[in-house]
Amino acid sequence: MLDIKRIKENPEAVKAGLRAKECDCDATVDRILELDAQRRALIADTEARKARQNKVSKEIPAMKKAGKDVAPIFAEMAELKAGLAEDAAKLDAVLAEYRTAMLSLPNLPDPDLAPGGKENNQPLRYFGEPHQFDFPPKHHVDLCLDLGLIDYERGTKLAGSGFWMYTGMGARLEWALLNYFIDTHVADGYEFILPPHMLEYQCGETAGQFPKFADEVYKIANPTDDRVHYMLPTAEAALASVYRDEILAEKDLPKKFFSYTPCFRREAGSHRADERGMVRGHQFNKVEMFQFTRPEDSDAAFDELVAKAENLVKGLGFHFRTVKLAAGDCSASMARTYDIEIQIPSMNGYKEVSSVSNARDYQARRGNIRFRREDGKIEYVHTLNGSGLATSRIFPAMVEQNQLADGSIVVPECLRKYLGGIERIEKK
Repeated sequence: MLDIKRIKENPEAVKAGLRAKECDCDATVDRILELDAQRRALIADTEARKARQNKVSKEIPAMKKAGKDVAPIFAEMAELKAGLAEDAAKLDAVLAEYRTAMLSLPNLPDPDLAPGGKENNQPLRYFGEPHQFDFPPKHHVDLCLDLGLIDYERGTKLAGSGFWMYTGMGARLEWALLNYFIDTHVADGYEFILPPHMLEYQCGETAGQFPKFADEVYKIANPTDDRVHYMLPTAEAALASVYRDEILAEKDLPKKFFSYTPCFRREAGSHRADERGMVRGHQFNKVEMFQFTRPEDSDAAFDELVAKAENLVKGLGFHFRTVKLAAGDCSASMARTYDIEIQIPSMNGYKEVSSVSNARDYQARRGNIRFRREDGKIEYVHTLNGSGLATSRIFPAMVEQNQLADGSIVVPECLRKYLGGIERIEKK
């Protein structure tokens, strides 16, 4: 969440930043300032009543000893007690509304981002050349069916629309991709984490996905109690909460993690005609990178994560571009995001295969994640995440771009060691 001090010091700048993110939160910001003033007034009134209560209670024994009438004192004590109860009820209501309002505000975009939506995204650099064919290329769905890599029909039979089933060499090729990602991150010194796939609500709240996107996940009710878990939409939701409500030592930062998980998303809405196959689905595999850093180190950490994602795509031999997202195209939790986009020939354009984002201290404030500097000062960490990588778009791009005229596909060189040296996948 945002720093209330920042909101109080310059509310108009906060409103302007949120408008750049295409979020009209002026009324919410104004209401937060009102609630903060009410909160402080109620706390001050409560403290004054308690101070008076303590003073009066100390006077009672002396008054009794002196034979004075203590009935007025007891009447005042009863009035103070009732006032404290009233203040407590009001404060609870104010704090509840205040917290809800604060959680509803998205993160402020970095000042160098262009305002507005995806139409203002800025391509920063390109790598390689677009793939050219000297024969009519096939769609990845047809290639996967011809080569026995994916069984779409039985995937739908097992789980419904939006699911697929890897088979044979398709399953091995998917696993080879994941192993390539994992080995690269291990070599770069990142710690491998396998988190639970079912998470509690507070994980989504810390990551910034809840309450706004609570209806976009798969929820699981526990029949034995009132707890509700949800299937993680990305490993970020788990990794962001690893140190929730903890204070780290400055010497232990940065913390560099990566995770492999399946990701589960409801993906509301209909798919476009060019998104047939596995480009958009309810379950897909992803390796996620994550860092906890000191504030002064987060820009360098962001550049590191972008370079890592780019290098993974380079290793697969893809042409791609790196795009700086406009403020309104960044997710609610993020201050800045770069997308790495590749070409899937059948989709006639670029598709994102990795998003690298810096949340600054937004997630840390929601999860109360801090660190203690060597001089004893306690501050919030910065959190960053990036796909490294998701396979649901890498796989179709790899199949389409590496196809040959005879319908076979060439296995990227970096994956061959995971497939026993196989260089081509041909129709049986």
